[in-house]
Amino acid sequence: FGRSSGKKTGKRFEDRGGRFEERDFAAPRPRSIEERILDQVGKVETGKLKAVRLTEGATIREFSEALGVTPRDIVQLLVKRGIFATLNQPIGDAMGLELGRTLGYDVSFVPFEEMVIEQEFEELIAADSDDVELPRPPVVTVMGHVDHGKTSLLDAIRSDNVAEGEAGGITQHIGAYSVFVPNPDNAEEKRRVVFLDTPGHEAFTLMRARGAKATDVVILVVAADDGVMPQTIEAIDHSKAADVPIIVAINKIDKPGANPDKVKQELAGQGLQPIEWGGETEMVSVSAKQHENLDTLLETVLLSTDILDLKASPTRRASGVVLEAKLDRGRGSVATVLVQQGTLRVGDPFIVGQFYGKVRAMFNDRGEIVIEAPPATPVEVLGLQGVPQAGDTFQVVSDIDKAQTIASQRQIHARNVAMLKTTKRGIESLGLAEVKELLVLLKADVQGSVEVLKSTLEKLSTEKVKVRVIRSGVGAITESDVLLASATQADQASTAVVIIGFNVRPGARAVDTAKQEDVDIRLHSIIYKVEEEIRAAMIGMLDAVEKETILGKALVLEVFKVSKVGTVAGCRVTDGIIRRQAKARLIRDDVVVWEGDIDSLKRFKDDVSEVRQGFECGIGLVNYNDIKANDEIEAFTIEKIAPTEL
Repeated sequence: FGRSSGKKTGKRFEDRGGRFEERDFAAPRPRSIEERILDQVGKVETGKLKAVRLTEGATIREFSEALGVTPRDIVQLLVKRGIFATLNQPIGDAMGLELGRTLGYDVSFVPFEEMVIEQEFEELIAADSDDVELPRPPVVTVMGHVDHGKTSLLDAIRSDNVAEGEAGGITQHIGAYSVFVPNPDNAEEKRRVVFLDTPGHEAFTLMRARGAKATDVVILVVAADDGVMPQTIEAIDHSKAADVPIIVAINKIDKPGANPDKVKQELAGQGLQPIEWGGETEMVSVSAKQHENLDTLLETVLLSTDILDLKASPTRRASGVVLEAKLDRGRGSVATVLVQQGTLRVGDPFIVGQFYGKVRAMFNDRGEIVIEAPPATPVEVLGLQGVPQAGDTFQVVSDIDKAQTIASQRQIHARNVAMLKTTKRGIESLGLAEVKELLVLLKADVQGSVEVLKSTLEKLSTEKVKVRVIRSGVGAITESDVLLASATQADQASTAVVIIGFNVRPGARAVDTAKQEDVDIRLHSIIYKVEEEIRAAMIGMLDAVEKETILGKALVLEVFKVSKVGTVAGCRVTDGIIRRQAKARLIRDDVVVWEGDIDSLKRFKDDVSEVRQGFECGIGLVNYNDIKANDEIEAFTIEKIAPTEL
C-alpha cells in the first residue's frame, strides 16, 4: 500500500468483496439504535442501575422522557422487538422493566395518586441550601417488662432532675418529657435529655416498636430479682431491629433477692454482653426506689449518645413523628409529637399522615404554652383536621392549601387501597367452608390504644372463628357506629357483631339506637379485659361439640317375632348397662349395620328403664327388624358440650 507521506489524507482503503475501495474515514458510519441511546443515557457502571419511578399506565412518550431518550429511538427499539406502537400507547410494566434494565435503569411503576402525592410533597418540603446542623439533645426510650420498675425509674429520674422553678409542681402531661442532667464534662452546666415513656404491657408491642424507631438509645430496665422476661426479649428485638443501642438498667438492687450477675448472664444469652465481660453493652445497677446510681446511668446515656454525634437543623421546616394522638372534647384533635428536624412554631401549616393542619397552640410536657419547639422537643399540638396514627410523620409545609390537597389525595388513596384489600378478601374466600366471624367496631380515647387493640384482637383469630375490626377510630361511640353494627349483623348470618369502647362512652342517641337495634356495646378501660371478653365471645360462637359415651353392650342370643311389635332380640348384657332412653347401634361381624333409637326394653314381660351387666332382657329397635343371633347391640349417649377453649 505504500508508506504514508506523513500528511493525513482523509482516505483509507477497505476490502470490499476482493477489491479495494477508497473511503473517507472522517465520515461517521451509521450508528446502531442501541449506541445512539447509550449516548443519550450515558455510560452505566456495571452492576449499578439508575432508579426511575413512573406512574402505572405510563405512555411510551413518558417512558422515554423519564429515561432522557428521544421517543423515536424507543419506538425503533420496540420495532426491533416486533412491537409496533404509537407514542401515546402505554409502555406496559413488563416491557418497561425489560427496556429499562437493558438501558441501565431500574424502572418501577407506582399508582398515579401516590406519584402525585410524592412529587407535590417533595416540592413543598424542599430544604433550604444554607441549613446548618447543630448538636441536639438525645432522645431516650425506656423499655422493660411489666413490674420491673420502669415507671419508678422514670419518676425517680424526673424528680431528681427537674428544671428550675418546677420543683414542687412536677406533673407529667404527656408520655414524653425533657429533663436536665449534669454535664459530665462541665459540672456547672446542665444538658437536656428527652425521655419517651412506652407502656410496659405486652399488648403495647406496636408502641414500643415505634418508640425504638424514634429514639437514639434505649434504656432497658430489668429487675435484679426477676431477670429476663418475655417483654425484655421483645424490647431487645425491637431495639436491634431499629439498630438502636441499648443501655441496661438493672433495677431493684435494694431487694433481698437481687442478683445482678445472674441478670447479666441471662442478657448475655440474648446477645447483650456487658462491657466488663468484654462485650459492648453498658449495664448499670440501680435502685429507683433508693435513687441509687441514677447519676451514673444518666452519665452513661450522655457518653453513649455523644459518640453518635447527634445533630439537627433548627432552621429548616420542622418535621418529626407522632407519639400519640387523641380526640379531646374541648380541644379537638390533639397530637403529641417529637420534633426531629427544624423548629416547630405556632401558625405553621403541616401535613401529618392523611391529615393536614395549622399549629393553633403547643404545650410542653409540663402543660405550659410554648411558641416554638426546637429539635428533640416533645410537644402537644392543637390544630389538626383529624386524628393521625401514632408513628405517622409530620412535616411543616409552606402552603396550607396545597397541604390540604395532598392530605385529601392521601385519604382517597388509602380508601382505594382498603377497598382493594376488601375485594381481594372476598374473592379469596370464595369456595371455602363457612367460617364464623366476630366483627368488632372499636372506639378508643387515643389512636395508640386503637392500634394496639386492633392488632391484639385480630391476632386472636383461629381457623374456626375470625376476628375482624370493621371500623376503628378515636372518640365517643356514635349512632353511626351502632347503625353500621346493626346492618352488618343483619346481612351476615354467620357473624356476630360487638362494639368495644375503650375509655370512651356512647352518646345518648347511640344508647337508644343500640337498644332498638339490639346491638351489643361493651365498655372497658383495661386492654387485657377486652382481650378476655372477645376470646370468650369467640368461644361462645363455636358449635357445641358432640361427645359420645358408650353405656354398655348386649349379645343377641335369639330372635323373636312379636305381632304388632316386630322383631325383639333376646339378649344378655355383657358389659356396662343398657338404657331405654339411649341410642343404639347394631354390630354384625364387627360392622355397624344400623344405628338409631331403642324402641323397647323389657325384663320378662315388664318394661324397664335399664338393664345391667349379667342380666338378660328383650330389646326392640325403632323401625328395624333385621336382627340375627350373635349380633351385638351397643348402647350409647351423645352429649352436646359447649366448647371451653378456642
